[in-house]
Amino acid sequence: MDTFADTSSTELQPTLTRLRTAWQGKRPDYEQRRADLQRLRDALKRRLEEMAETIASDFGHRSRHESLIADGMTVLNEIDHLRSHLRKWMKPKRVGVGWRFWPARAEIRPEPVGVVGVIAPWNYPVNLALIPLATAIAAGNHVYLKPSEHTPNTTGFLRSLLAEVFPADRVAVATGGAEVAGAFAALPFDHLVFTGSTAVGRKVMAAAAPHLTPLTLELGGKSPAIVCADFPLEQAAARLATGKWFNGGQTCIAPDYVLIDEGRAPALAEALREQVRARYGTLADSSDYTRIINDGQYARLQGYLDDAHALGLVVLPLAENGDAQQRLFPPTVVLEPSEDAKVMQEEIFGPILPIKSYRTLDEAIAYVNAHDRPLSLYPFSHNRDSVEKILRNTLAGGVTVNDTVLHFGINNLPFGGIGPSGMGAYHGRAGFDAFSKALPILWQPRRAGSDMLKPPYSKVARFIDFIIR
Repeated sequence: MDTFADTSSTELQPTLTRLRTAWQGKRPDYEQRRADLQRLRDALKRRLEEMAETIASDFGHRSRHESLIADGMTVLNEIDHLRSHLRKWMKPKRVGVGWRFWPARAEIRPEPVGVVGVIAPWNYPVNLALIPLATAIAAGNHVYLKPSEHTPNTTGFLRSLLAEVFPADRVAVATGGAEVAGAFAALPFDHLVFTGSTAVGRKVMAAAAPHLTPLTLELGGKSPAIVCADFPLEQAAARLATGKWFNGGQTCIAPDYVLIDEGRAPALAEALREQVRARYGTLADSSDYTRIINDGQYARLQGYLDDAHALGLVVLPLAENGDAQQRLFPPTVVLEPSEDAKVMQEEIFGPILPIKSYRTLDEAIAYVNAHDRPLSLYPFSHNRDSVEKILRNTLAGGVTVNDTVLHFGINNLPFGGIGPSGMGAYHGRAGFDAFSKALPILWQPRRAGSDMLKPPYSKVARFIDFIIR
């Protein structure tokens, strides 16, 4: 595994300057962008097994297949989409000028902005580093990446991978903890992408503010699922289980809590228990159940359950007891949590699922709207009117109807939050546009009506009257 020392804060600005100087000297053209993306794809594809083993070493244990899906397939899929659409996206777009400005013509050119900074989190350490990086490369930029300090082995993998693909003046990697991350966020980037918690997102935004750095903030929050009365419990349980327990629940768009029609909460909990048995068997022996990333995160999750017990809430472990030494945290349901419970106040980011009853769909919608706008929303109903009622009366960063998390993987859907769950969006064309400047250009011919618009205006009063009619 690649060994390395933390990046000194004094190195950050010189590295950014090197990246920007190289970009100004030769902005990447279409051929270079496509070639860069192909080399990145080839290198990652060749090293997928190494990637999965490396991520597992950071987590203690992580499902190989979850790594191949979430950190392998998603990146390869995104690169394929970028390469196949790049020529079309790069073309200038002719736009009309209106008769008052004839015979001028106008166009919009997507131009790269310069150097894009990427601050990636630990939960999907390859996906959430390489997808924004690849998108920024597709848009013609250079990239400075700061991976999470909580996945040091994966950071070493990323350093090695990117050094294999890119020259040092096109892509660079900074390493280190919170101090380095803070200094990194304060650099005068041309665009900065941060994925992480809302609390840290506020700090990143404050650090970027002195330079007015444009931001894409992919944050989190409490993403609700609303299960309507017509939706089958077993199907709801299966799809909730996939979204909630993938990666041990350490997913920003995992369903954070479930609202279900009154009387069905206990049955949903039992259906979820059956899902645990069918998927994992004996939890400790399952190769498919991912561990919690570190002791601090495990203790935080245990604190939520301790709080729930102290409040007298019904806490239902859905498998055998966990193992703190292995950071094995079992899927757990909290029934009918009160508003003062920590599981209802903070993003859970783990395999704990609160289930709360509602009497009417209006009540469920009002509950969602009484809280911060979520990163994701999951309506479950085969009644189109019920789904439309939820969609018309709530607002979230993204929606998957009758399932969970899958909207993240659709290249043609922009991914991003709203309010406390984030700002801006990327993936596919949305990301290309986010990391580009839509440059408006007006071409004026040799002779134009504007040549007449000068004092003394009395000589052209009739012309002015004509164009303001």
